[in-house]
Amino acid sequence: MGSKARDSARVLASLDPATKNEALFAMAGELDARVEPILAANAGDMQDARDEGISGSLLDRLALSADRVGVIANGLRKVAGLPDPIGSLTGGWVLTNGIHLQRIRVPLGVVAVIYEARPNVTADAAGLCFKSGNAAILRGSSYTLRSNNAIADALRDALEALGLPADAVQLMQDTSREGATALMQAKDWIDLLVPRGGPGLIAAIEELATVPFVIDGAGNCHVYVDASADLEMAADIAFNAKTHRPGVCNAAEKLLVHGDVAAEFLPVIAERLVSFGVELRGDAETRAVLPGIALATEDDWPTEYLDLIMAIKVVPSLDAALDHIRAYSTGHTEAIVTGDLMAADRFVRETDSAVVMVNASTRFTDGEEFGFGAEIGISTQKLHVRGPMGLEALTTEKYVLHGKGQIRS
Repeated sequence: MGSKARDSARVLASLDPATKNEALFAMAGELDARVEPILAANAGDMQDARDEGISGSLLDRLALSADRVGVIANGLRKVAGLPDPIGSLTGGWVLTNGIHLQRIRVPLGVVAVIYEARPNVTADAAGLCFKSGNAAILRGSSYTLRSNNAIADALRDALEALGLPADAVQLMQDTSREGATALMQAKDWIDLLVPRGGPGLIAAIEELATVPFVIDGAGNCHVYVDASADLEMAADIAFNAKTHRPGVCNAAEKLLVHGDVAAEFLPVIAERLVSFGVELRGDAETRAVLPGIALATEDDWPTEYLDLIMAIKVVPSLDAALDHIRAYSTGHTEAIVTGDLMAADRFVRETDSAVVMVNASTRFTDGEEFGFGAEIGISTQKLHVRGPMGLEALTTEKYVLHGKGQIRS
């Protein structure tokens, strides 16, 4: 697979933008044409997942519908409509010896993605890799294999029909741990590995990978309601951040509330969350206002629930909120709700996460919402990229020098 990917990557690197966009539209069209077989494959995966006792949040990620397949196809069309980064000039100057130096964007080469429970990633990752001139090796979960194959087959057939290398998109059939480890260590073939999964996968990557990787890490995301917050706005933001899709990494897991507004705000937000089915856990100060909820333990604060659970803490100040976030944040997304511009500025400057929201839901940390068309992951590390990863994140740079016979003395 690595050899085929390398050969395909050489072809992709030389394709013009129009050809790549034509192929992306063809891939999208093929997905639209195969909605019924894709949904049939997904139904088999869903049944197996239920039989295995997969959690509700993972079932939500796995489930496809005609509308979701349409969204996946339209994601490819959006990627086609984005500016092509390959060959773009990122810098240039003339050296003292007269040589013209340019810095331009080029593909990475072969990008591997290991992901769990999300068949949409098959198309999203393949489309972003293709547009950025990279071949993709994709490895999904065993319980999504039918769905992933149905999507990958559509993409490959679209490429083949245009005379382009189908092996620009390859899906691993080996879903064993040994297969994943082999991919993590295929340093002769893989230029970048992006893992999209839970703590177990991330730990395995950090321990075993010998290829370059970007961690698509956990999202222990916080919403902090400041003393000056518009409490109606704060309730809307906290409710949306927790309940819109609780099983995704940009869902809020923790709610921090300034003590000055706790007595007024907590009953309102608690009623909304509990009525939606959210289990609330709180510190002693929170339980003084909401005596019916469970006591949050030390284990709660660093936990990414990915479920209808939320832990709440009352804090005496912005400083205390920042201290708590520093201690427990995974570096994904944090939000402040405030009417104080100075508080907002401090929160932005002192919160060391990939994305910081001011008076907005954490759910906006998303490549499509950012205008990237789709995303291949959300990086919680700082090199070589951070936050939602779109086309530019799948490129690197090279220097091109044009001279007139200069030699170095």
